[in-house]
Amino acid sequence: MARVGGWLFKKRTSLPLPIVALLLVVSPAWSSLSLSTRGASAGVLVVVLGELLRIWGVHHIGVISRTRSDRLGPLIDTGPFSLVRNPLYLGNILLWVGLAISARLIWLAPFIVLLLGFEYHVIVRWEEQLLTRRIGPPYVDYTRRIPRWLPMLRAPKALVGAAPFSWAETFRSERGTLIAIVAGYALLALKARYWI
Repeated sequence: MARVGGWLFKKRTSLPLPIVALLLVVSPAWSSLSLSTRGASAGVLVVVLGELLRIWGVHHIGVISRTRSDRLGPLIDTGPFSLVRNPLYLGNILLWVGLAISARLIWLAPFIVLLLGFEYHVIVRWEEQLLTRRIGPPYVDYTRRIPRWLPMLRAPKALVGAAPFSWAETFRSERGTLIAIVAGYALLALKARYWI
C-alpha cells in the first residue's frame, strides 16, 4: 500500500484525467440525472469554495505543496491545517465536484468523491508514514489532535495573519490551479456551445 501511495503521490496531477475526459465527452442530455443550465451554476460556487480552501492552505504551507518528491517542510498546524490534516486534497475534491455540477453531470459528483477520495486516502497513508518517520512525536501528536478528513468545527488556529507566506507567494504557487480552473470552464463553454 505504501509503495502504491508513493507512486500515486508522484502522479497526483494526472489522477483526474479520466474525470476530465468524462466532463468533456459526456453530454448532460444523455442522462436523466442532469441539471438545468441555471442549476449548474451552483457548481461555480463549489469550485470557488474548493479553491478558497486551497488558497488558504497554500498560504500556510507554501510551495512545498507543489513538490513531487518526498521532500518535507516543517509541520504546519495553522489555518486549515488546524482543522483538518488534508485541506488541499479536500479542496481538490471540491474543485472536481464543482466542475461536474457546472458541466450539468450531477451523477458524476459521487463518482468523483469516491475515486479521488480513495486515491487521496492511499496517498495520505503513504505521507503519514513518511511524516511519522521524519518528524516523529510532534507529528504523531498532531494526528491525534487533528482529523484526517472531516474538519473540526471550531475556530482555526491562526485564521489569517500568522501564515509564513505572503499572498504574492501564495498566488504564485497556486497559479497552476487557477489557470486549470479557467481552462476547465473555457472547455466546458466550448462543449456547451458546440456539443449540446
